[in-house]
Amino acid sequence: MPLPAPQIVPSRPFLKWAGGKGQLIAQYEPYFPANFKTYYEPFLGGGAVFFHLAQRLDTAILMDINPELINVYCCVREQVEAVIEQLSRYQQNHCKDHYYQVRASLESTPVKRAARFIYLNKTCYNGLYRENLKGQFNVPMGRYKNPKICDADLLRRAAIALRPTQILAQPFSQVLNCATDEDFVYLDPPYHPISATSSFTAYSRHAFKKADQEKLQQVFSQLTARGVRVMLSNSDCAFIRSLYQGFYIHRIQASRSINTKAQQRGQISELLITSYPTDSNSTASACRQQLSCQPVPSTRSRLYSLTQAAAA
Repeated sequence: MPLPAPQIVPSRPFLKWAGGKGQLIAQYEPYFPANFKTYYEPFLGGGAVFFHLAQRLDTAILMDINPELINVYCCVREQVEAVIEQLSRYQQNHCKDHYYQVRASLESTPVKRAARFIYLNKTCYNGLYRENLKGQFNVPMGRYKNPKICDADLLRRAAIALRPTQILAQPFSQVLNCATDEDFVYLDPPYHPISATSSFTAYSRHAFKKADQEKLQQVFSQLTARGVRVMLSNSDCAFIRSLYQGFYIHRIQASRSINTKAQQRGQISELLITSYPTDSNSTASACRQQLSCQPVPSTRSRLYSLTQAAAA
């Protein structure tokens, strides 16, 4: 009697990430499009939405402006066993002195850089990613008794999920060069701060400012004009609500765990904005902005454009 086929176990993020969406997936689920061809995520971060959707995807294009983060995903996809081997060494040697030694190191090979990134992510304060103006990671060590630095099974599952993807170090505006009306784009930018101290917008040395939020809205609008299904997450504030007036705005209850002050962690309202109606708002009065359509390149040419841009 043949053995039953092994059950496919879905993956999940292997990195901690400020603003990660792992706890919000259940609330997001009703808003995902039922059918689409290619999935785009221009602010990849921890990739919670990608990993949730991975079993449904034929192909995905994942982007982030942080080249070190992109290197991590590429190495996990292509050389996961080498990454696991290096992380195992970090696991064995972990202590305060070792943490700061690794933080100060400048690894030369992609695999060692990827393993260093994951190690620091698993052991730094609050899982925070922050760079100084020189582009150097500068977060102190966290107070963890026994951090799980090398989760080999999770990394292998992530590698499988990442196989049908293109992973590119690109700014979010590059999505305009490729997405068509058959595709779904999820935008998860650094959130607009709701107060002077409520959040930070610079995960790297490249701060995400108000002008960037306005540029992102233009990208959202242009994609919508093409018929691309677009979904965006951001903070619940007057500026963002005004910026996306005319689109479908939904309120989500989030729990924020990454904050420098423990008393400021907890429930907070966020916005989920879609370019398309969903079952939950099919009778809502809001309507999608009517924008003129633009010509869209073919699938082959749009992927070629991204690859050429990445190589430039």
